Amino acid sequence: MNRKEFLKKSGCGMLCFSATPLFINKASAQEQEQSQKRKHFKIEIEIYEAREDTWCHKKGDKFEYPADIGEICPWLLSSMHDFIRLLENDVTLGWKYENTPYEKIINENGITTEFVRCPDPTADLVAKITRSEINE
Repeated sequence: MNRKEFLKKSGCGMLCFSATPLFINKASAQEQEQSQKRKHFKIEIEIYEAREDTWCHKKGDKFEYPADIGEICPWLLSSMHDFIRLLENDVTLGWKYENTPYEKIINENGITTEFVRCPDPTADLVAKITRSEINE
């Protein structure tokens, strides 16, 4: 039995499997088009708040992502991971935290910020992630 005969006898459920390559090829063409238009960003991390006696990071410490990833506390890095991935992919989270010390910049001159607190209960650590659009 050849493939076409098998699909005819198996019902419409198997038909979708035969059409899958069409969707995959179409999606990959769309992805290629989008990758050519994709924006590029620089991600920087600054320690915005920290206790003076903390052992890991001090207020004002700065890191470039991903170059300095090994210098960032694993707890803090873990809590920032999803935010960094979103910012890298041109996603902006709409809440601004207006009238707080954590008020964000959203797409002002190509810059967006996000604040993330470390889950270590003794650190009182807040990082400021800054995404800057790179014009190529």
